[in-house]
Amino acid sequence: FKLKTQQHLLTVVACSQEEKIWDAVRIATYVLVVGLLTFTALMNSVSWYVQEIWETSGHFWQAKWLKLYNFFEGKEWVIFLFGAALVPSLVFWSFNGILMVADVTGKPNFITRYRIQLGKNDPVDTKKLQQAIYTALCNQFFVSFPMLIPMFYLMKWWGNTFSVELPTFHWFLLELSIFTFIEEILFYYSHRLAHLPLLYKHIHKKHHEWTAPIGVVSIYAHPVEHILSNTLPVMTGPMIMGSHIASIAVWFSLALLTTSISHCGYHLPLLPSPEFHDFHHLKFNQCYGVLGLLDYLHGTDTVFRQTKAFERHRVLLSLTPLSESIPDSPKRAE
Repeated sequence: FKLKTQQHLLTVVACSQEEKIWDAVRIATYVLVVGLLTFTALMNSVSWYVQEIWETSGHFWQAKWLKLYNFFEGKEWVIFLFGAALVPSLVFWSFNGILMVADVTGKPNFITRYRIQLGKNDPVDTKKLQQAIYTALCNQFFVSFPMLIPMFYLMKWWGNTFSVELPTFHWFLLELSIFTFIEEILFYYSHRLAHLPLLYKHIHKKHHEWTAPIGVVSIYAHPVEHILSNTLPVMTGPMIMGSHIASIAVWFSLALLTTSISHCGYHLPLLPSPEFHDFHHLKFNQCYGVLGLLDYLHGTDTVFRQTKAFERHRVLLSLTPLSESIPDSPKRAE
């Protein structure tokens, strides 16, 4: 009798569990279907609005481009220098000029609160800063700008770079994805190569004089490194794609801006996290890439992933510095 009762209870429990499983499956299916339909409807609506906005703004930018093209009287070399050299340089020095004021004076206070390596560059060594500015300017004028000469003739050979018609927004997004992918590959492997003892001693060590970097240090490097790791990875994508000068100007500006953010030493609200590359300057043998994808695949970010810096490696969406909300673990007493 007891055996039959136990078997009956087990049967009841099994049936109950089976019903719960099927209920869970039905609920999950319902939620997924409703969520998918809602997401599809929203995406269609958003896509329609984006398309409408882009068509309007597209006409605006096309008109501006034609004015600029006519202003330079269609002189391709002048247009190329304006888009590939002047505009990105203005973006780089404008952004870093603001940061250097904070680095030197410690003001405004709200910026210095977001310093990653607390107590470092507070204030920055002015002699080191002057040397960094001098080297950065030399790299721009005597390395980057001369490299634009062969690039100009290659882009002219492609035939699309100086077209009076701008590329579509969707094509530019595709180009931007390809540029980023190419840069990640070329920068990661050239950067790891630069860390080989012989190359590090004679070339890459200059860049690592700054264990707590600042924005302008992004192009503070030996000329050979500036060619192989800083300039070629950024130039290669547009040269392969035969990109329009407008795309080149935006890409070069974004590349200089993002590398400045990566080196700036401040984890500021709404900007990309610089924790990844800042950790590289601190530890030397971790975090070689830009996006971190190849570091993950090659296991060169394992130490980084075990630190508080990794927890802070995200976009800051509040005004509270991450060094306060996610503080470093207290050091053990010796």
